[in-house]
Amino acid sequence: MAGGKLIVFSAPSGSGKTTIVQHLLKLEKLNLDFSISATSREPRKGEVHGQDYYFISLKQFKQHIKKEEFLEWEEVYRDNFYGTLKKEIERIWAKGKNVIFDIDVVGGLRIKKKFPKETLAVFVKPPSVDELKIRLKKRKTESDEKINMRIAKASVELATAPQFDFIIENIDLDIALNEAKELVEKFIHEENE
Repeated sequence: MAGGKLIVFSAPSGSGKTTIVQHLLKLEKLNLDFSISATSREPRKGEVHGQDYYFISLKQFKQHIKKEEFLEWEEVYRDNFYGTLKKEIERIWAKGKNVIFDIDVVGGLRIKKKFPKETLAVFVKPPSVDELKIRLKKRKTESDEKINMRIAKASVELATAPQFDFIIENIDLDIALNEAKELVEKFIHEENE
């Protein structure tokens, strides 16, 4: 596999990484395309197969693992697998674009480890765990039990922040968006000189 750059945004759920990634995708000069992850979980309301995720069965997911067709994968919660198919990256690189990921911290660090020079790994840090809980509750997409699972996981994820190239603290969204744009712009520009 060879091609463009890999831009990884990782964070605990509710930190704002998806909002940042969506903003960056709109900036044409960055020449980005979104890496659609595969997952074995059921779609949430409004999610579209092939746009938000590739929704595949647990059995299919395990077959892809066996055939080594993932760049990275992880069992995030019991029987809830997420991963990046190698053919997804090849699809984007074939279009001459840079790949941007909205991905969990373990997956983000695995990509950075496999492609250290081609990857910019950015961790989006929430103001606090309490604020994270408020944001997750406002979404109204998950039960209290799921939210509590995400909060417990967030503490572990926050400890990985120093392993990333940069940390963006998302206290003020406009500042975070601008910081993200500048980091990505600089990385793409430097690497292409």
